[in-house]
Amino acid sequence: MRSRQRMFAAVMRLLLKCLRLGRRRRFKLVRQTEQLWHYGHLCLRSLLYNSFTNSDVVLDSLFEPVYWLVDHVTRWFGVVFVALVIGLTSSIVAIVYICLLPLILQTYTPAWICWHLAYGHWNLIMIVFHYYMAITTSPGHPPQAKDDLTGVSICRKCIAPKPARTHHCSICNRCVLKMDHHCPWLNNCVGHYNHRYFFSFCLFMTMGCIYCSISSWEMFRDAYAAIERMKLLEKERLQVAANQTYFQTPPPTFSFRQRAFHKSVVYLWVLCSSVALALGALTLWHAALITRGETSIERHINKKERQRLQKKGKVFRNPYSYGGWDNWKVFLGVDVPRHWLTRVLLPSPHLPHGTGLSWDLPPCVTEQRTPLLAI
Repeated sequence: MRSRQRMFAAVMRLLLKCLRLGRRRRFKLVRQTEQLWHYGHLCLRSLLYNSFTNSDVVLDSLFEPVYWLVDHVTRWFGVVFVALVIGLTSSIVAIVYICLLPLILQTYTPAWICWHLAYGHWNLIMIVFHYYMAITTSPGHPPQAKDDLTGVSICRKCIAPKPARTHHCSICNRCVLKMDHHCPWLNNCVGHYNHRYFFSFCLFMTMGCIYCSISSWEMFRDAYAAIERMKLLEKERLQVAANQTYFQTPPPTFSFRQRAFHKSVVYLWVLCSSVALALGALTLWHAALITRGETSIERHINKKERQRLQKKGKVFRNPYSYGGWDNWKVFLGVDVPRHWLTRVLLPSPHLPHGTGLSWDLPPCVTEQRTPLLAI
C-alpha cells in the first residue's frame, strides 16, 4: 500500500515539474518574441528617421502615386482635349454656316447682315489665331547653364537655375518662366511667352459663345418647341399605326432635314451657353489676377506671405504689380495708344515685355512703385 502511495506521489511530482518547465519555456518564448519586435521596430525607425518628417510629408508620400498617375494621364490626354476643342468649335462653325447664316441673309436687314458678318468673322479669326499661337508657342524655359544667370536659386527637381517667377511643371518635367498653370486644353504650359495668347483665346471664345447664344435664342425656342411637337406627333402616329395595317401607316410629319436642323440649333445653344458660363468664370478669374499683377501660382504664395506679415503688423506689396491699368498694358504689350488696335483688337504675334529671366521696369509703365517687400 505504501509503495503505491510513493509511486503515485513520484508521478505527481514529475507531472508538476513538466508543467512548470513548459510554462517557463512559454514565458521565455514570449519574452524573446517581444524583444525581437522591439528590436525590429527600433531598427526600422532608425533607418527611416528624419527630423523634418511630419504628417504632411507622410501624406504627400502616400499620394505620390496618385500625383504620378494624374501627371502622366494629363500629358497623354492633352492631345485628346485639343482635338475635342477643335472638333466642338468646328461643329458650331458648321452649324452657323449651314443653318443660321441662310436665315440671317433671308430675314435680317442689310445693316444687321453686315454687322453679323463682320463681327462673326472677326471673332472667329481672333479665336483661331490665339488658340493656334497658345498651343504652338513655347511658354519659355530658363537656360540650363548656371553661368548665364546670377543670383538665382536652383530647382530641386531638375537641378537647373530657377529665376524669379519660375516654377517647375511636373507634367512637362521642366521649369517654366512665369508659369501660371498647365492647361490640358492647350496640351501646353501657360507661361511668359504664351500667357497673352491663352487669355485672349479665353476672352474671345467667351465673347463668341455669348454672341451665338444671344443671336440664336429665338431660334432655340422655336427649335425646342418643334422637337416637343415631333415627340408628341410621333406618339400619336405610333398609336394610330398600332390599330392599322403596315400599308396604312401615315408618313412621318417632319423630314430628316427638319429634324437635323432643329436638333442642331438646340445643340448649338446649349453648348455655347455652357461654355460661356464655364469659360467666362475662368476668364474673369484670370482678369482679376492680371489686374493684380499675379499668376495663379503667385496668388497662393502672395496670400500666405500677406497673412504672415499681417500677423507681424507689416504690409505686403507685390513687387511685380505696377497698378491695375499699367498691369494690363504690360500684359497686353501696349506701349503707344495705336497698339490697342494693332495688338489687342487685331491678331498680333508680338513678344511680351522682358525675357522672363529678369523683371526690369517696362517702358509703358507711367510711374514706378517701390515695393515694401519683395517675394
